[in-house]
Amino acid sequence: MTQVIAKGYVPGAIGRIAELHGRYYSEHWGFGLYFEAKVATEMSEFLSSLDKNRDGFWTICKESRVEGALAIDGAKAGSEGAHLRWFILSSAVRGSGYGSKLMEKAVDFCKRCGYRQVYLWTFDGLHAARHLYKKFGFRLSEQHEGTQWGTKVLEQKFVLQL
Repeated sequence: MTQVIAKGYVPGAIGRIAELHGRYYSEHWGFGLYFEAKVATEMSEFLSSLDKNRDGFWTICKESRVEGALAIDGAKAGSEGAHLRWFILSSAVRGSGYGSKLMEKAVDFCKRCGYRQVYLWTFDGLHAARHLYKKFGFRLSEQHEGTQWGTKVLEQKFVLQL
């Protein structure tokens, strides 16, 4: 059972990561088409203009199948900070330490790039992810009710100062 973390685009990543997001957030939070389409569209745009010197994208592949991912969007790193996005793990790798490995790669990349701040948007209730963010030094900086994912939730912004 070979598992590897790949850097950069791998075939099938966009569809598989959108599927993982769509299924998980539908099952656990009632998110629908709007959310899955948003993930697929924004990730497609990101990967189409990926700049290896500014952006990072990692996937966990288990026997050539994408089972998780995380991205760093550095497009506005100078003004807003680097944006951590699309962090997800399938049930096949959840709880195996791969979330920490992805986060470590992302934070190390941001440090090498000289980014002073990394931020992410999430929402209240994702306890395992929040634990991991805190483990890496992210701190809650703001929260408010919102619908940026198509469903009303308590949106939260976490920030890591580097």
